Amino acid sequence: MNMRNRLILAVLLATACGCQQAAPSSSNETAARVGKETITEQDVAARMALLSDEDREFAQTPIGRQNLLQIITREKLIALAAKDEELDQSDVYLSIMEDKRKQLEDIYREFAAQTLEQLWYNELKEKGDTAVTDEEINTYYKKYPYEMTVKQIIIDNAQTADQVLRALKASPKRWKELERQYSIAPEALRQLSFMPGEYLPDIEVIAANSPTGSVQGFFKTSQGFHIIMKTSDKRLSRKDAEPRIRQVLQDKKLDNVLDSLKNKYEVVIYEKSE
Repeated sequence: MNMRNRLILAVLLATACGCQQAAPSSSNETAARVGKETITEQDVAARMALLSDEDREFAQTPIGRQNLLQIITREKLIALAAKDEELDQSDVYLSIMEDKRKQLEDIYREFAAQTLEQLWYNELKEKGDTAVTDEEINTYYKKYPYEMTVKQIIIDNAQTADQVLRALKASPKRWKELERQYSIAPEALRQLSFMPGEYLPDIEVIAANSPTGSVQGFFKTSQGFHIIMKTSDKRLSRKDAEPRIRQVLQDKKLDNVLDSLKNKYEVVIYEKSE
């Protein structure tokens, strides 16, 4: 409820306040009545909980409370009128409610799955299965103290990838033109920086062993067919590298746990033939 609506309701309420009784304090007491339906203090409190902080503060004032009750009773009036006309039995209403029921069931299932997954992660962390030591970070940093930046074109079929690669080998300056025309990569993957362990292993190896500015490709991964060009690399300080290395090593340990689960529970992925 924005400020304009509050002011309008406040004016309307001022003309009607003479017929309103003092608000009861008990959560089970009646705050208002519409026909045979009662609105309790508990109903009002539940509605307040849905308001923004600013609107809730206003609703806790005498005039704001009455505004809120006016809104709630208005909605009850509309609901009663709609039921009298049997709109709640109409095909349109039932269809909308069925769609919403399914939507809420999907939301509940997704929330349940995410909650269970988070609890599993928390337990894994508490057991120390993904813990990373300073010694492990030091060892990794000594081996991989650098970050690479590459730009890449990802194409969805080998034939086109081969044609684009040939064109870029002949004229690297056509990169932006061919990227715009053929790449299926999202913007975030068209140019990216990573330490070893942060991106796809095959691309990391190629980038690490490629001279800056040379076109390399094409390489097939789960994302498609890649053509890459390393644009720069730099050494990172131990301080800057540490949180990234910790995350890389945690992810590797998590992958090891998941690999062991694959041995326990059969995993089969069926790919559709093209």
